[in-house]
Amino acid sequence: MSTDQRSNGTELKGTVELTIAMVLSGTIGIFVVESGASPFNVVFFRCVFGAVALGLYCLVRGFFTDHNFTPRKLGLAALGGVFIVFNWVLLFSSYKNTSISVATVVYHTQPFYVALLGVLLFRDRLTPAKFGWLVVAFGGLVLTAGVSLSDFRSGGHSAYLVGLGQALLAALFYALSTVITKRVTGVRPHLVALVQVTLGIPLLLPFASFGAMKDTGTDWGWLVGLGLIHTCLMYVLMYSAYQKLPTPKIAVLAFVYPAVAMICDWAVYGHRVSLVQALGIPLIVAASLGVNLGWSFPRRPARSEDTSGAEAVSAAPRTVPAPAGLPGSAPADAPRAEKLTIGESR
Repeated sequence: MSTDQRSNGTELKGTVELTIAMVLSGTIGIFVVESGASPFNVVFFRCVFGAVALGLYCLVRGFFTDHNFTPRKLGLAALGGVFIVFNWVLLFSSYKNTSISVATVVYHTQPFYVALLGVLLFRDRLTPAKFGWLVVAFGGLVLTAGVSLSDFRSGGHSAYLVGLGQALLAALFYALSTVITKRVTGVRPHLVALVQVTLGIPLLLPFASFGAMKDTGTDWGWLVGLGLIHTCLMYVLMYSAYQKLPTPKIAVLAFVYPAVAMICDWAVYGHRVSLVQALGIPLIVAASLGVNLGWSFPRRPARSEDTSGAEAVSAAPRTVPAPAGLPGSAPADAPRAEKLTIGESR
């Protein structure tokens, strides 16, 4: 088998793995709602069952040997875990106050928070292109939110407005976790995720209501599923796919998640987005891809009789901008020396 055939086979396998992971991610809302548990209880038991499953997987794979954790890396992983855990609580609360569809789309404003945090915390440059995509995303967010005057007549305290705020805050917490976790280098993402879900157990213990779980019955299956399927299996598939795929394909396949979530919300609960909301969704999708892939807005060609400058530019090697939050860029024809192994958590 040639090198190209092996490369194509590896990328195809990664595509299948990430697609399955994103489809699973799109069904999280159903598991959360059908469990009937409060958001704090849902996240607490997701952490319990997820920690057990991930721990066993890491043990079997021998990841605990040469884990490369240092006190600083462990502290950063734990801090990222605090934001991840409460990000889940906020997102799951938003499902109940808005809908799975609206909450998921609003939640996908995460890349813009990552870009803004880079500017605020690390003095990254906010390029005109990034600023333009932020404006596009804000327009899409306004349309997708679908806020009406009746939502403000109660003094701005309607459940729907609260749910939108929860989804936006969840996206901010997710972005904070992403920025922090990216500083944990040289450690397998499975171990970082294990630290984070394990931390969630004592962190959420004071908020969990065990008395409310006594009549859960067969609904425990939904909570077990969140731990085994949406935490362990989904992460394993995601992290495996990240090693095999180029960043552009990862960015595109990530939108399988909200698409499946919206289909599930419509098929199971009959929730449909309005025409105005539907107009906002592609704006958020396009803006997210623009930020992640470093797209630029079309520019009007400069008038010049001397074309030597243009020829020099075209002859120079192209560079591929790194996704938001990832350092540097590489020539387009250079081998991809760095894999995307971000410890992301859904």
